[in-house]
Amino acid sequence: MSLPARPRRLAPLLALGVAATLLPQLTPQQAAASPAPGTTAQQLAPYAQQRLAWGRCPVEAPATMQCATLKVPLDYRRPDGRHIDIAISRLRTSVPGKRRGILTFNPGGPGGPGLDFPVMAAGELPREVTEQYDLIGFDPRGIGESTPVTCGLRGSDLLFPRPTRTRAEFDANAAWARKVAERCRATAGAVLPHITTRNTARDMDVMRAALGERKLNYYGLSYGTALGAAYAQLFPHRADRFVMDSAIDPKRMWRGMYRVLAPTAEDAFWRWAGWTAERASEYRLGSTPEEVTRTFWRLVEGADREAVELDGATYDGTGVRNLLRAKFVRVRASAELVVRLREAAAGRPAAPPAASTSPGSTSPGPAVARTGVPDDNLAMSRWAVVCGDGSDWPRDPEAYWRDVTRDAVRYPLYGDFVSGISPCAFWPKAAEPAVAIDNRVPAVIVQNEWDPQTPLSGGQSMHRSLKGSRMVTVAGGEGHGVRFYTDTQNACADRQADAYLATGRLPATDVTCAREERAN
Repeated sequence: MSLPARPRRLAPLLALGVAATLLPQLTPQQAAASPAPGTTAQQLAPYAQQRLAWGRCPVEAPATMQCATLKVPLDYRRPDGRHIDIAISRLRTSVPGKRRGILTFNPGGPGGPGLDFPVMAAGELPREVTEQYDLIGFDPRGIGESTPVTCGLRGSDLLFPRPTRTRAEFDANAAWARKVAERCRATAGAVLPHITTRNTARDMDVMRAALGERKLNYYGLSYGTALGAAYAQLFPHRADRFVMDSAIDPKRMWRGMYRVLAPTAEDAFWRWAGWTAERASEYRLGSTPEEVTRTFWRLVEGADREAVELDGATYDGTGVRNLLRAKFVRVRASAELVVRLREAAAGRPAAPPAASTSPGSTSPGPAVARTGVPDDNLAMSRWAVVCGDGSDWPRDPEAYWRDVTRDAVRYPLYGDFVSGISPCAFWPKAAEPAVAIDNRVPAVIVQNEWDPQTPLSGGQSMHRSLKGSRMVTVAGGEGHGVRFYTDTQNACADRQADAYLATGRLPATDVTCAREERAN
């Protein structure tokens, strides 16, 4: 789901600088827990007490939504040093007498902006939820309107994952990865080590305090689940009602989250092949799963010889694999797409595409770049997080080559894409380690069984790490995300999340919801 292109306006700045005189005593709402070793609450007081100047938003939004600029430390270990801006938004939907606080959102990424997300949320959440909360959005540190990071890169330098079919291709990809990391180190090396999930969670607590709230309620999607889990770990007594949609595996951050896409893609591919074979008379791709897969691989091999043109785009064999990988969880839509590709490859007119929501996005945020935001901002802020948070990125380039040669054989659909080298092999080390997740903070985790971006195993791992959580699984659910930005919304799962936000009562046990049948 995308929102309209958004004209840039200047957001009002804070009236209070970070060196403002401290008030005699912090109120309970404004007290921010000490979020870094050696840092005291008094040192953070100017941030927790800052007065937010609300005004028009720098994104396209209704007049009822207001925006402000929050000041936070670049380095929480040195709060008296450099500060950066965090753009935040507020949509007052609560009803007097029923208001219980704020509901903060992160729509995914990493690298995804969220300033305009309250508008979408207000249209999706039921009244029993919105009348209790004011809805809060923000662009995480380094992203969009929040002191955006840039390395001055553009074009093909922003593309990832990259296929690695030969040693020559690997060497070219390694040169690209080194170039990106070195350029970023040269242009933003003082900032990048601080663009991490740990620090974004700390920013959220400063935001909570500046808004005068005792606790934070939260709805995180995709990467937003990792951010919410980090907040719950760092500030367990400030975390109130948390909902996690399509969870990141906290044990696989971050290279593991890419590599797991290969085996899960194979599972989805063979499930699709079986479904399609049962409908051989309709699609004519084969009458057994093996025949269907052979038809697909012949299409890939043919595209490597002569690229296929479809819907204004051109695909070689790797392009066909990359196009279909995330879509194979949608069995009907994938069968229709493979038929159209086969017709186009044969030089015959392909049927027009069926309207559908792509399951491949990791974030519901708008695809349209904001005016004034650097072209490479989303990609570079993503690398900052996945490289800074991840301790599983080898520094030896040859380790990637060994993984690629194995995974390309084990997982032919996508193994060579996601096991390849990335800028993280050469990236500056983060200022602090990532947050290890292991707590009993209550939460509701909702997850589709067939999610191509955050697989079910990741949601189950998050559930084990958040020991106070309940897991809501949509059996047979297809696509990335259960709510907000897919066409796979599930009334049963939504009821569980909404009831928790409205009442604070967790489901008594984990819940399995049946998939709602749709023509997809």
